[in-house]
Amino acid sequence: MSKRKKSDRKKRPIAVSIIAVAIVVLFLIRLYQVFEPLIRNQVFRNGITGPFFTGLKLTPLGNSVLSSASYLVLSLAGIVVLIGFLRLRRWSWVLLMAWTGMSLIISLVDYFYSHPNYAVMASNVIITFALNITDVQRIYGIRRDDGHSL
Repeated sequence: MSKRKKSDRKKRPIAVSIIAVAIVVLFLIRLYQVFEPLIRNQVFRNGITGPFFTGLKLTPLGNSVLSSASYLVLSLAGIVVLIGFLRLRRWSWVLLMAWTGMSLIISLVDYFYSHPNYAVMASNVIITFALNITDVQRIYGIRRDDGHSL
């Protein structure tokens, strides 16, 4: 009879899987936000047909390209954080908490001043609550077993 080998791997709490799903949802939303302004301004149909600036002000085309580029960076950063998060890296927990906090602030500003994105807000709230679960903080080395923060 063969003996079972003990695994040194840390067991992932279910909250880690929930956070990963929420990050994937945010990735898909951000990916949509990459293409939506470009499609709205018919960049794929007509190409880039005008300037990005008039004086010091962005044109609608420039605003669309800048918006798409920023959402592309957010999408790619989300994938990097997701990979680090699934590999249980401490830096990914810290980066995800900071990123989620900033995203929540931006979502609240959008809520009060323009059109809110409720899917992004809901995903950020789920991620924030799940990141603060004691088991999640322990597995990422944010909290020690005696309950104190590091």
